[in-house]
Amino acid sequence: MNPSDTLTEPLTRLRAAITGCPHDHPNPGPVTSGTGRADLAEAEDFVRRHHREHPDQPGPLLARLLEIRRQIHETGTYRHTHDELVFGARVAWRNSSRCIGRLYWHSLRVLDLRDATAPEEIHQHLITHLREGTNGGRIRPTISVFAPDAPGRPGPRVWNDQLIRYAGYRQSDGSVVGDPAYAEFTELVSRMGWNAPGGPFDVLPLIISTHDTKPQLFDVPADDVLEVPLSHPEHAWFAELGVRWHALPAISNMRLRIGGIDYPLAPFNGWYMGTEIGARNLVDEDRYDLLPLIAARLGLDTGSETTLWRDRALVELNVAVLHSFAEAGVKISDHHTESRRFLTHVEKERRAGRTVPADWTWIVPPVSGGITPVFHRTYDQADQRPNFYLDPERRELGRGRCPYSHAQP
Repeated sequence: MNPSDTLTEPLTRLRAAITGCPHDHPNPGPVTSGTGRADLAEAEDFVRRHHREHPDQPGPLLARLLEIRRQIHETGTYRHTHDELVFGARVAWRNSSRCIGRLYWHSLRVLDLRDATAPEEIHQHLITHLREGTNGGRIRPTISVFAPDAPGRPGPRVWNDQLIRYAGYRQSDGSVVGDPAYAEFTELVSRMGWNAPGGPFDVLPLIISTHDTKPQLFDVPADDVLEVPLSHPEHAWFAELGVRWHALPAISNMRLRIGGIDYPLAPFNGWYMGTEIGARNLVDEDRYDLLPLIAARLGLDTGSETTLWRDRALVELNVAVLHSFAEAGVKISDHHTESRRFLTHVEKERRAGRTVPADWTWIVPPVSGGITPVFHRTYDQADQRPNFYLDPERRELGRGRCPYSHAQP
C-alpha cells in the first residue's frame, strides 16, 4: 500500500478540524479515543499493582480504592496521584511489547504536565521536553504527560507522530525532496501557513489541538533540535552527501493508558538504535531510499541481486550512522548491544516474577537479525496494561513507534 494513500483519511479528518468545513467530514470536532470515562476494574487493578510493587507508598490501599470509586461515581473519572502517574508511565514502557530497549524502564523521567491547557503553554512544554530529553547529546529517557481524556472534555493532542520529523516536498516530475512519507503532511501545514524552506531536512512544525481550540501550528526552534551530520570513518565522500539525522526520537501520537484513564498527549523518548536510522529512515524506498546512491559511490555492481550490493551498502550506511553519532557525542546504541540488553531485561523480569510481552517481528533487528541473541527465542505477546496505543484516527496520520524498535521508520 502506498503510504500517501494510508495517510489520506486521517489527514481529511484533520483538515476538517482545522477548517470546520462540513464537506470534509461530517463531524469536524475533536476526535476522542473513547468516552473519557475511566474503567473502574482497570483502575482498581492498577492501584493494587502500584501498592504491591511499592509497599512503602503512603496511605492504605482500601482507602485509595474507596476514593477512586467515589470519584468515578461522581465525575466519571479520577485523578492519579503524582506517584501513580510516574509508576504508570514507567510500567507502560515496561509493557511495550514492540520495544527492545526496556532494560531502563525504571529510570524513565516523568514530567507531570496535566495542568497545562493552552496550546501555547503546551508548545513551550514540548520544546522543553526536546531540550531536556536531548540533554546535549546525553539522551535521557523522558515522557511528558498532559491532561487525560475526561467525560465531555478530551485531552490535548499533537497530530505529528514525532516531535521531530522532516518535511517532504513533491516536485513536478513526481519526485520528492525530503522525506516522502511526510509529503501529504507537509502540504497540509503549508496550507495552514507554514513557510516551507524546501530543503531535504526541514523540521516540520507541530500541530496542537485542545478541547477548546482548533488545531494550531507551532514551529520547532532550530536551536532546540540537535542534528548529526553523517560521515564515514573510511570514505571521505560520504560527508559530501549532506545527509544528517536528528538525535532525539520523541514519539508523540501514542495514547498512554494508565489505570483505565487515557492520556492522548504523552510524548516520550529514548535514544536511537542505529538501525532505525540506517536501515529504515534513510533506506526504505518510501523514505530517503539512499541505498542506490551509496552503492554507486562505493562502486558496487547493482546489475544483479546476487552481488548483494544492497546488503553491502546497508552495512556501510549503518557504520556511518554509529560513527557519526559517536563523533558528535550523541548517545546511540547498536543492534547487537541492544539485543543483549533486552535479554538481560527478560531475565531481570523473570526473577521479579513478571512476564515480558514481546513481538518477535519488532524485537529482532532488521540488520543481521539471525546473529543476534533475540532471534532464537519465542515471546509472549500479551497485552498488559498500563501501555501505549495508537488511536484509530491517528494510526496512519503518523507512523510513530517505540524509539528503540527497529520497525520505527
